[in-house]
Amino acid sequence: MKTDAIPFKAIIFDLDGTLLDTLEDLGTAANRVLTRNGFPAHDIDAYRNMVGDGAVVLIRRALPEDRRDDAIICDCVQAFRTEYEREWKIKTRPYDGVAEMLDALAGYGIKMAVLSNKPDDFTKRCVSEFLPQWNFNPVLGQRDSVPLKPDPSGAIEISRLLNILPSQFVYLGDTAIDMKTAAAAGMFPVGALWGFRSAQELLTNGAQLLIKRPTEILRILDIVV
Repeated sequence: MKTDAIPFKAIIFDLDGTLLDTLEDLGTAANRVLTRNGFPAHDIDAYRNMVGDGAVVLIRRALPEDRRDDAIICDCVQAFRTEYEREWKIKTRPYDGVAEMLDALAGYGIKMAVLSNKPDDFTKRCVSEFLPQWNFNPVLGQRDSVPLKPDPSGAIEISRLLNILPSQFVYLGDTAIDMKTAAAAGMFPVGALWGFRSAQELLTNGAQLLIKRPTEILRILDIVV
């Protein structure tokens, strides 16, 4: 099949919960900060509903409701970033099927980009460490000059950089934040069911398609592997 017959020309990936399983390392770092400050820790699985909106929101959700004042949040966020930077790749790995998906997309000339609410330098570091054999361009994380997802500014920036219309993008992510971002940017939202959130959350927030395995994304691009 010819590449020019594919209706979509590019794909934006979320990072955590979509390309990389980062949950245990994130949760472990957060729990260390909580216990060090005398707060109760959480089961790692509970962090599925806390991550995705950046470190500040993660820590706010993890703290007891009566201890979520600005000073405590600020101190714990700084401590979390230190903890996570020290041991961010102990358990983290690409999800099964991600390599096969990326190989097929690259082989058909589909442009690939990453958009994350992780800090920009750390997003680039994660992609370089765990996904070095594929060309993601651009790779964008949280920057002071651009609002976090679900604001569509980052996605629209990628569209402009690649000179590809938003309507020609697939957006693959695993949370409500990703589905809202895709919809606001005018892209095609696809929900990753292997990630951190439920099918109901993804559908309620605009997913046009749900997939159970990474390689299923190839179907809407008419790619056969």
